[in-house]
Amino acid sequence: MSVRRNRRSKYFFIFPAIIWVLSFTIFPLIYSLGLSFFRVRLGRSAQFIGLNNFARIFSDYKLGNSLRITLLYVAITVSIQLILGILIALLFNQEMRGKNIFRALLILPIFCTPVAVGYLGLTIFYEEGGPINSILMSLFNLKIPWLSNPTWAWVAVLLLDIWQWTPFCFLVILAGLQALPDEIYDAAYIDSSSEWEIFRKITFPLIQPVIIIVLLLRLIESFKIFDAVYSLTGGGPGTATEVYSLYTYRTGMKFFDLGYASALGYLLLAIVIVVINFFFRQMREVYE
Repeated sequence: MSVRRNRRSKYFFIFPAIIWVLSFTIFPLIYSLGLSFFRVRLGRSAQFIGLNNFARIFSDYKLGNSLRITLLYVAITVSIQLILGILIALLFNQEMRGKNIFRALLILPIFCTPVAVGYLGLTIFYEEGGPINSILMSLFNLKIPWLSNPTWAWVAVLLLDIWQWTPFCFLVILAGLQALPDEIYDAAYIDSSSEWEIFRKITFPLIQPVIIIVLLLRLIESFKIFDAVYSLTGGGPGTATEVYSLYTYRTGMKFFDLGYASALGYLLLAIVIVVINFFFRQMREVYE
């Protein structure tokens, strides 16, 4: 009797989690899918239009611009974050003074919310009297139009994201490095004294699964970027930094075209699924 009661009690603890997932994940997913087949305007009744919202995607030139910006953003930020994460992890994997203190300071940006990071960026990149321009003016008599020039606004968004998420890559890769057995390196140093050869033939292949996991996590999060860009530039100047999620948000919440915004959301979901499946396939081919 007690065994049967214990089996039933586990469902009591699982049930709240099931309700949470159904309420905040599955239900919005299904509801937005249904919404994508309707023309939904504020103050008007919904009108069923079938696949017209999805067909409209192919003629939306603004969508092409935001998608191009997002893909370029993802490629640049994730690549730099991975490279810097690996280099910093290799540095902190050595014996050094004050390593724990520096490591703790280095990972602080991870704990900042993206919206707060965006507003912090407003202060840092402020053109008249901001800290960066103040230093540049005192040293080189140079003032950069960080947020009013399309190119420099784009650079500011990239720098802010790289600053916040490089520590995440570093922390995970460092954990992978510290899990490697010392015996492998003891044998390797007997055969070779070249640090580059040891990294290329031993370290990198061993931590490659960790790097791929970090890559997948950062790809997923980078495609969804919204908060920091919204609070830093608002997608401007013009549409220079209008990433995909921001364009979808404006379509639904500013222009109240909720049906088309839902279709845009599912297009992004499809793009992320294709990209993630590609990397999973590559990883499977390597390790099978």
